[in-house]
Amino acid sequence: MPDSPALADPRRWRTVDILTCAVLAVAFGVVFWAWNFAWAGLEPALAFLPPLKGILYGVWLIPAVLAPLIVRRAGAGLLTEGLAATVSMLLGSFWGLLIVFQGLVQGLGGELAFAAGRYRRFGTLTAVASGALAALGATLFDVIAYYPTFDLWAYKVPYIASAMVSGGIVAGLGSQALVKAMLPTGVLDRFPSGRERQRV
Repeated sequence: MPDSPALADPRRWRTVDILTCAVLAVAFGVVFWAWNFAWAGLEPALAFLPPLKGILYGVWLIPAVLAPLIVRRAGAGLLTEGLAATVSMLLGSFWGLLIVFQGLVQGLGGELAFAAGRYRRFGTLTAVASGALAALGATLFDVIAYYPTFDLWAYKVPYIASAMVSGGIVAGLGSQALVKAMLPTGVLDRFPSGRERQRV
C-alpha cells in the first residue's frame, strides 16, 4: 500500500484515541510479559551465534508502530509502547523498572519515522522504517545498559542489525497487516485509517 496522507490534524487527540492507545497498551503489556518467557526459552537455541537473538525483538515493538498506524496522532507510538512496557513491568518483567525506560526509547524510535513524514505518511515504507527505528532505539539501550563491555563488531553491531530486521518485518509489516485485517470489520471507522477505506 503506498504512503497516504492522514485525514486529521495529528496534534489533536480525541478521547477515543487515548482510550484506544490505552487498550492496545494493556493488551500488548500482557503479550510482552508472555514474550519475556519466550525470549528466555528461545535464547539458548541461538547460543551458537548470540547476537542473532535480536531477531526475537520484533514482538516487543509492535505497539510503537501499530498505534500510530491506527490513530494517526503524534506521540501515539511513544504513549502506547511506554504504557505497554509499564504493564509488563507490573505483571513481573524480568528487567524491572528499566523496562519502562526502554519502552519509552522504543516508542520514541518508532515515532521518528512518522515524524519524518510529518504524520502524513502511513504506508509500507514508513511502517517498516518505524519498526526498524524502534529496534534501533531498543538495542542501543541494551548495549549501553546490559552489554557495555561486549565487543562492538563481534556482538553489538550484528545484534542491533538483526533486531532492526526483526523490527521492520514483525513490527512494521506485521502491524500494517493487522490494520489491513481490521479494516473490513469496520472497527477502525472512527479513525483516519478507517475513513480512508470508506472513501475508496
